[in-house]
Amino acid sequence: MKHRVLIVEDEPAVRRAVRRHLEREGFEVVEAATILQGEVAFRSERPDAAVFDYNLPDGTATDLLRALDPRALGVPVVVLTGEGTIDLAVQCMQDGAESFLTKPPEMETLTGILQRALETRRIYRRAVAAERKELAPGELDPFVGTSSAIRRFEEDARLVAESDASVLILGETGSGKGVLARWLHAQGPRSQEAFIDLNCAGLSRELLESELFGHARGAFTGAVAEKQGLMEVAHRGTLFLDEIGDMDIMVQPKFLTAIEEQRFRRLGDIKDRSVDVRLISATHRHLAKRVEEGVFRADLYYRVNTVILEAPALRERPEDIGEIADSLLRRLAKDLSESPPTLTREAKELLAGQSWPGNIRELRNVLERALLESRGAEVKRKHLRLHVGAGTPPLSVHPAPMASLADLERTHIESVLEQVRGSVDKAAKQLEIPRSTLYQKLKVFGIDPSHFRA
Repeated sequence: MKHRVLIVEDEPAVRRAVRRHLEREGFEVVEAATILQGEVAFRSERPDAAVFDYNLPDGTATDLLRALDPRALGVPVVVLTGEGTIDLAVQCMQDGAESFLTKPPEMETLTGILQRALETRRIYRRAVAAERKELAPGELDPFVGTSSAIRRFEEDARLVAESDASVLILGETGSGKGVLARWLHAQGPRSQEAFIDLNCAGLSRELLESELFGHARGAFTGAVAEKQGLMEVAHRGTLFLDEIGDMDIMVQPKFLTAIEEQRFRRLGDIKDRSVDVRLISATHRHLAKRVEEGVFRADLYYRVNTVILEAPALRERPEDIGEIADSLLRRLAKDLSESPPTLTREAKELLAGQSWPGNIRELRNVLERALLESRGAEVKRKHLRLHVGAGTPPLSVHPAPMASLADLERTHIESVLEQVRGSVDKAAKQLEIPRSTLYQKLKVFGIDPSHFRA
């Protein structure tokens, strides 16, 4: 990906000379001639670095630096001036400039400063990403098991791992689509940048638009401050849209334009903003059928399905269930700061005999409950509370004798969602909590509202 440099310079000859040189060096260049133009371009074009002339028609570079605070945003700025003094250089550096050069600038020096600054930023981001990865709980390996189904799945995924292409992940609810999305991001060219995820299921048109694109202050009732959209947050990184098949039909045209042009406009705003994101999407729905039904746009469907990966259902690979269960138990025990227990042979046989309509997510819930009940070094058949040949028994609103508070809360939320057929709005009203709070709990517990729809 080319780095984008913003040049704010009122002398056309100097601006053209800097632009030609930077473009020869492989940079993408955006131009502005005043502080006002520079501020608009900085906010809309999202440059990776900038070159500001000190004296501009409507102010100085220090005015622009103070208005933008580029250091806080991690954007290196080089200030050019025909009045090179130590005091001026110190002032510019204090206000956030990376470096200070006299005009006319030595082009090789300017290029070297920008390249070193961008490399320093890249190294810093890589260190931060590594630290976060080290401190965060490890993600479940999306390819646990030895079955032919999971091996084919892994082979297909690795073919596109280092690509920047859009990926559509198909699979039943709970089959690990989100885990695969994170793996693809970690293996891809944007691994050192942000991974931003959003579940489209159950989101109203207004909420979905606000989440994706952000909004300007006063865009609608309650918009008391401007809000950055997730597309902006994902700049240079990956945007993962789970359950894209449930995206509101009225939002789809704007989203398609944003993805194709890498440009969008916040709600209530008049300025376009540029972004550079990779799209990974997932759904448990049959998108081609939804296109025929008129609830999903054909042009968006063809845009998101550049590469299609299909996650196998758990029932399609029963020979992997024991290994997956062991992996899940290790992670669950680590979360509880306990030693990982073992599953008895009889317990594994029972797990392998289930149909698992909720796939890995359902298996995890069963194992979490069993871990709490066993309270020992071994999880036995009796702790699973399953029946041979049957799926997981229906969840009861009454807690198990050893259930945790989190278990009880999850069970109650699922029970309410089942009663209202997956409507988040109705569930929030029945639970007497804000809808935003319910969405947060759904994310924490890994609950998909669409699973409860008729």
